[in-house]
Amino acid sequence: MIGKLLGNRYEILEQLGGGGMAIVYKGRDTVLNRLVTIKVLRPEFTSDDDFVHRFRREAQAVASLSHPNIVSIYDVGRADAVDYLVMEYVEGDNLKNLIRSQGTLDSDRAIQIARQVSDALEHAHGNNIVHRDVKPQNILITSGGRAKLTDFGIARGATAATLTQTDSIVGSVHYLSPEQARGETVGPQSDIYSLGVVLYEMVTGVLPFQGDTPISVALKHIQDDPIRPSNLNPAIDLRLEKIVTRAMAKNPSERYQTAGQMVRELEQTFVDSFDESKRTAAADDEFATRVIPTVRRVNAEDSQPVQDRKSKKKRPIWIWVVLMVLGLIGAGTAGFQFYLNVGEIVIPSVVGETYEDAQSILDGKGIKSIQISWNNHPTVPVNRVISQDPPPDEKVKVNRIVTINVSKGVEHKTVPKVTGLSLSEAIATINQSELNVADTVKEKYSNDYRQGLVMEQDPKDGLSLAKGAPITLTVSKGPMPQRVPDLAGKTVEQARTELEKVKLKLDENINRAVSTDFMSGQVIAQSPAKGTEVQEGTAVQVTVSDGPGPKERIASVKARIDDDNEKHELSIVVTDVRGANEVYKKTHQGGKFVEEKIPYYGKALVQVYIDGDLISEKKFE
Repeated sequence: MIGKLLGNRYEILEQLGGGGMAIVYKGRDTVLNRLVTIKVLRPEFTSDDDFVHRFRREAQAVASLSHPNIVSIYDVGRADAVDYLVMEYVEGDNLKNLIRSQGTLDSDRAIQIARQVSDALEHAHGNNIVHRDVKPQNILITSGGRAKLTDFGIARGATAATLTQTDSIVGSVHYLSPEQARGETVGPQSDIYSLGVVLYEMVTGVLPFQGDTPISVALKHIQDDPIRPSNLNPAIDLRLEKIVTRAMAKNPSERYQTAGQMVRELEQTFVDSFDESKRTAAADDEFATRVIPTVRRVNAEDSQPVQDRKSKKKRPIWIWVVLMVLGLIGAGTAGFQFYLNVGEIVIPSVVGETYEDAQSILDGKGIKSIQISWNNHPTVPVNRVISQDPPPDEKVKVNRIVTINVSKGVEHKTVPKVTGLSLSEAIATINQSELNVADTVKEKYSNDYRQGLVMEQDPKDGLSLAKGAPITLTVSKGPMPQRVPDLAGKTVEQARTELEKVKLKLDENINRAVSTDFMSGQVIAQSPAKGTEVQEGTAVQVTVSDGPGPKERIASVKARIDDDNEKHELSIVVTDVRGANEVYKKTHQGGKFVEEKIPYYGKALVQVYIDGDLISEKKFE
């Protein structure tokens, strides 16, 4: 597919990943000259007209959505029997990989991501679109930290057609709502449950339910309560734990009734947490602005007896108020000068630089705070900068935190063993290993693997491949089919021998029938018919003649021997219902004329040979 132009517009540049239903490519819109994401349905789904119709209908409906936290759909089409979806290209990674790399996310980060996804769901639900497959793999995090929900429409279209398939269940079963697991009709509350599971995973680093099989996990969604997040991560905000618990309620009526309700609680929790952190920081900051008692110098006047000091006139209270206000203004001005009134610079570009050079360039510009984020990348070499925040050429203050995302190189995955599995099981296993199945699945005949099982894989299991790399599968077509030989006119034993030559067998249930065309004991019919392709070991049933067979007839055969004073061998061969038989063979002197009466049965072909050379032949009816 690389290099292919879809719809005379979208050029496929490279493969980004894939799942059980589709393969994802990075592409370029040649008309608008912009990068796009192209999702191509796998061939096994394009042949299902009902599935493709739903896919296109739902994709077109989702294309009407417009929200900053939803990946935009630009186009949907079909070209050369390939169904494809064109979407906004997002530079970043999915939330699942972020959780894998960080283990757990702090509460504020998790709240911000969940709030953005909730906001996206509120917009979708308001347009009567239910996602049905909310999971971290479908939440993209841009290099700027924005969350974008993707795979709308495809999840909905796939639900009815493939929910019972192994490859689709394995991918999403950990995020299914109880009503989805029971096969019931789902609504917006199902998306809210799935988002609750995602939020649970963000703050604990683990899934709420695990099991040996997809079915066991689905049953836990229906029956079991998850471990409280705070038991796994004591640092979690208890108000956030309450939100997770409500979102994951078994009964949809006990969850948030709208995504908007969840948005508001997440926002309030974030604001409260932010205010509390500010208060705590102020309490701990020795340089924070605060009212402190006036420190006075002890002098001779202070050493006077109490009664003498009392006798002096007290200063008016307004003087102290003015002094305090002036003190606060001074402290505020100093703080402003220290924190805000700092120099500005234009951020240089460090993308593509080595980690050390990037630090040196930023240090040279006076940047004081540099944060480093290490991530795998399929194309950027190890130790090179993938992206930066703020972006190049943006004017910022020198005390601004600059984050650079540095490549750890290609992430490698171990190739799993899938030989002996069905194709759908193999696809699911490979996808779980974060590798992909090659576009073309080969087929071969095999005596060792039954039809439909994977018989070969390339590369072999145990090897290390770059994440997302393709694995070529070869699926067994079963044993090589054999053509049934023509058994007509053969005896039962001759028929048995002929069948054994091609690894077939004779059905011992032999039928018999009267026949005037075949001699008694000869095969007159067979099932399957001659030339039929069947699997090895197939039994062929025959019908044998009980006679009386055809009547004997006489053919007059004449031959003249060349007059050369030499002796020559004359042979006559008859091919009739009995088969081919040499019925006459003698040596004669040259110049002799020979005439013989030759018997035959049914239709016959009589051939005359002199010294092994065919000199004449004639058919008799």
